[in-house]
Amino acid sequence: MSVDRGKEPAEHGSSGDPPPSPSRYESQKRRDWNTFGQYLRNLRPPVHIFQCNSNHVLEFLRYLDQFGKTKVHLQGCIFYGQPEPPAPCACPLRQAWGSLDSLIGRLRAAYEENGGSPESNPFATSVIRVYLREVKECQAKARGIPYKKKKKATKGGEDSRKRIHQDKTHQVMTLCFFHSWIGWTGHSSLSLFVIVISSLINLDSNGDLYQP
Repeated sequence: MSVDRGKEPAEHGSSGDPPPSPSRYESQKRRDWNTFGQYLRNLRPPVHIFQCNSNHVLEFLRYLDQFGKTKVHLQGCIFYGQPEPPAPCACPLRQAWGSLDSLIGRLRAAYEENGGSPESNPFATSVIRVYLREVKECQAKARGIPYKKKKKATKGGEDSRKRIHQDKTHQVMTLCFFHSWIGWTGHSSLSLFVIVISSLINLDSNGDLYQP
């Protein structure tokens, strides 16, 4: 009986532990959701958050530019396209593309977590994707940051490189065999030199097969 009574306080104590604090991402997502909702309520007339569309989202993103800290040079600026301008200029400050992209990602998730339908999610429309892509390209040119679209490696290309690697491994093993054979027979190393040169002539400085 005394053992059972000793366990009860521990069990009640464990059930009364406070829940773990939300992660930084979850906290930021909640703040973004509340900020967007407040923005819609301040419109005239006010707009309910589940009645907004992509136009409201675009207006919200442009509204946030006034709080941006990223210098985006205009085309008439002498520092346009320079990543590190030597002097200040009067070009406006904007929200960085990366910040807007992360913001949209959090709001897109929050919309559905709060009961919104994925089909009507205003943060997941093609209009928003196009806008973010245009902002990225515009800021990259204005700030002198090269914009390169990453190319996804195809499965066929990976298989081809794998076969090349296997072939090259086979060649190395063959060279080792010839080296041992030449050393055993006492032949001149000139033959080995010719074999090595002919086998490696197509290798670039990184060890990959050169393909013009």
